[in-house]
Amino acid sequence: MRLGPENGRLTVKTGRTGAAAKAGHNLLIEVTAWEATLEESSLVLSVDPASLRVLEGTGGMQALGDDDRASIAQTIDDEVLERQPIEFRSTSVQADGGRIGVEGELTLGGTTRPLAFDLALADGRLAASVVVKQSDWGIAPYSTLFGTLKVVDEVEVALDATLPQSL
Repeated sequence: MRLGPENGRLTVKTGRTGAAAKAGHNLLIEVTAWEATLEESSLVLSVDPASLRVLEGTGGMQALGDDDRASIAQTIDDEVLERQPIEFRSTSVQADGGRIGVEGELTLGGTTRPLAFDLALADGRLAASVVVKQSDWGIAPYSTLFGTLKVVDEVEVALDATLPQSL
């Protein structure tokens, strides 16, 4: 089964910390170019790092405008992800009722490390959520204002997809 933006949504949620955290925003970012292939014993996910788009920013001193959103997306691509491919390849997929346990390796920022998470399967939908600690992959969480405003090291990656009808 193949999944992508046409039948699912892949998002990243970030938080903020630091002395100037009130000035920043918690972000909801959508990945607009991705593809996942899920088979009985494997899962492969490929993400275009240049396809991240800021959907919303909550908190902060002022609302995010379109220019702010575009600038954040460009900074993520250039400075955080450094235009490096993002890929997950499973080493184990174990179905247990409506739960699918997945273990594998995530390549992020040029570093490959193990990652495990659960997929939930119910009513024709597939959902997952996993916390990724950026520093585990050698990525320094973005900071600005001389380090007084920082993105929290842990980001939440979530998938919500409708399964193709052919299943």
